[in-house]
Amino acid sequence: MKKGLVLEGGAMRGMFTAGVLDVMMREKLVFDGLIGVSAGAVFGCNYKSLQPGRTIRYNKKYCRDPRYAGIRSLLKTGDIYGEKFCYHEIPDRLDPFDTETFRNNPMEFYVVCTDVKTGKPVYHKCETGEGDDLVWMRASASMPLVSRIVEVDGYFLSDGGTADSIPLKYFQSIGYERNVVVLTQPGNFQKKPNRFLPLMQVKMKKYPEFINAVRDRHTRYNETLEYIRQEEKKGNIFVVRPPKKLEVHSVEHSSDRLENVYRLGLSTCNALIDDLKHFLSN
Repeated sequence: MKKGLVLEGGAMRGMFTAGVLDVMMREKLVFDGLIGVSAGAVFGCNYKSLQPGRTIRYNKKYCRDPRYAGIRSLLKTGDIYGEKFCYHEIPDRLDPFDTETFRNNPMEFYVVCTDVKTGKPVYHKCETGEGDDLVWMRASASMPLVSRIVEVDGYFLSDGGTADSIPLKYFQSIGYERNVVVLTQPGNFQKKPNRFLPLMQVKMKKYPEFINAVRDRHTRYNETLEYIRQEEKKGNIFVVRPPKKLEVHSVEHSSDRLENVYRLGLSTCNALIDDLKHFLSN
């Protein structure tokens, strides 16, 4: 029975996921595959490279750096998270990403993106953790309106959360039967319609199917949450979710807030770790 790890996105709510993953790495929990969306992809890659602490470390260190994220980066480059700094300077030099361990780790690693031409999800397996794999990860985390469309392998891509925010059903469809799902919203959360849809209709008017995907996203998301609740009740999946709303911004310049959300991920997973081990060993 293949064991999977499914990671929701949510920009800097991903610090909660980082805390959860660091506990799992400390406990040496092994999965056959991981699939991440947006922040779940760009932070979750550290699970395959076996680098606990890396996500919170570089985010706290560079959260105030204008090269990393902010309006200055958006105006200068078209990306609110600077492509050169985030996907080259940091992983290549400032806080190196262990591509050798990533390649040699047999766990499969998938990212989810949205094809802006069709509005449909695209699932990509990353093999090396460098080159085009980094482009796919960046595409998965490219938030609409504040990021450029990413072109790779013949696709024109945007944030994976638009088309498939929590790709549990996809992972089940390719043979992952025992899945741990890490969410970044509390149990009572229900997504509302996108309030930026009118602006998106102007900026993305060349891509009507993408606009349709944005328009319907909250409905699909809430349906997925209900599916997750039913699968959880049946014992088919194990869900780790924050106990309360995470007090952090999508672009966060406070290292203290990042640390607080990260520590909540640590404490939440620590409290569940025995049940989680039992689920994976059953």
